[in-house]
Amino acid sequence: MSDEIAIRVKNLGKRYKLGQQTGGYKTLGETITRAVKSPFQRLQRQGSEEKDEAGTFWALRDVSFEVKKGEAIGIIGRNGAGKSTLLKILSRITAPTEGTVEVHGRIGSLLEVGTGFHPELTGRENIFLSGSIMGMKKAEIEEKFDQIVKFAEIEQFLDTPVKRYSSGMYVRLAFAVAAHLEPEILIVDEVLAVGDAAFQKKCLGKMGAVAEEGRTVLFVSHNITAIRNLCKRGILLKNGKIDIKGPIESVIETYTSEIQENRVSMSWPDPKYAPRNSNIILKDVSIRDESGKQLETIYTDTPFNIMIHYEVLNDNSSSGFTVTFYDNENNCIFGSINNHEPNYYNKQMSKGDYFSICKIPGDLFNNGIFNMSVNIFGKNFSDNNLTNEVLRFEILDGSTVRGDYYGGYGGVIRPLLQWVTEKTN
Repeated sequence: MSDEIAIRVKNLGKRYKLGQQTGGYKTLGETITRAVKSPFQRLQRQGSEEKDEAGTFWALRDVSFEVKKGEAIGIIGRNGAGKSTLLKILSRITAPTEGTVEVHGRIGSLLEVGTGFHPELTGRENIFLSGSIMGMKKAEIEEKFDQIVKFAEIEQFLDTPVKRYSSGMYVRLAFAVAAHLEPEILIVDEVLAVGDAAFQKKCLGKMGAVAEEGRTVLFVSHNITAIRNLCKRGILLKNGKIDIKGPIESVIETYTSEIQENRVSMSWPDPKYAPRNSNIILKDVSIRDESGKQLETIYTDTPFNIMIHYEVLNDNSSSGFTVTFYDNENNCIFGSINNHEPNYYNKQMSKGDYFSICKIPGDLFNNGIFNMSVNIFGKNFSDNNLTNEVLRFEILDGSTVRGDYYGGYGGVIRPLLQWVTEKTN
């Protein structure tokens, strides 16, 4: 039965030492040399006999599962559950501390913006470089070249160094390369959230086609609807361990039932672990009323503020924020960006402590459970840092929009819209 297995993971563990980097950057030559010397089919590292030390953190522990060839597997879990660490081990970007991984087939992976391409090379050159690293001949790459370029929609920038690409352009090309160079196993992380909605839909369709062709897909996403539509089986990670694995509906039901608690504030007292970019460190994000008091109970007709507390590290710098709201299955509802704010957006800011507030009107949301992400960015929307599920909150049924209607309301928003009726004769 081993010929039917694409991936086999046994007792996998990954340990990090807090406050220290696990490895420095390596040149392209060093990376390729290490890949050639490493066993192509199997990753293994001994170390389970080592004693745990103070200041260590297990991102994964005792993880075991099998993926059959042709399966599409959804991997879900909250931030910090170990999803990205698992995919990096499967993609041979990092080695496990303990346990073994068997991979049967060529892997195409898209894990994070910046992975896999050389920034000084053009889009055209990176397509051929990626194919060569995957073991493809030049003729094979040329056969797929036009399909990759058409899918990525970057024809006019093909001979531009990718370091000048926007994050969206980068992701479009990276996904096109990963999906079209015919890997037996396609691994995709949440990075697709960087692309626009139309391209995300296009990518999901391509992953579905890859799965239908009998190739294996591993997909990490906070978008439960996308997971449900693409995958038949799933794995739920919790605190670095497998909480449940099996049919995707059972995994999703367990996941959603475990995250119903309100989290109307999130703080990072230690700057080392706080979301940041080169200029901003988040201190806390919370839901508050107009007086500044933290709100524990929110109704559909309650106005509330998203208060973002942060530190600016450098003088004469600029900063910006996006907050994005999702329903209980992590479908995006809407987002708001502060590029209309006259006081601070794209203005020169001095070092110091700041609050930025996004005002949410009452009579906008329907009742239900929602979560919110925060994206930090610098000048010209560069230097991004996206943090998912910063807040999670329930909005209870209010009475303003409902009036004397006692039935249910569909949808994720319930705005109070104006109606006008006139007699025509």
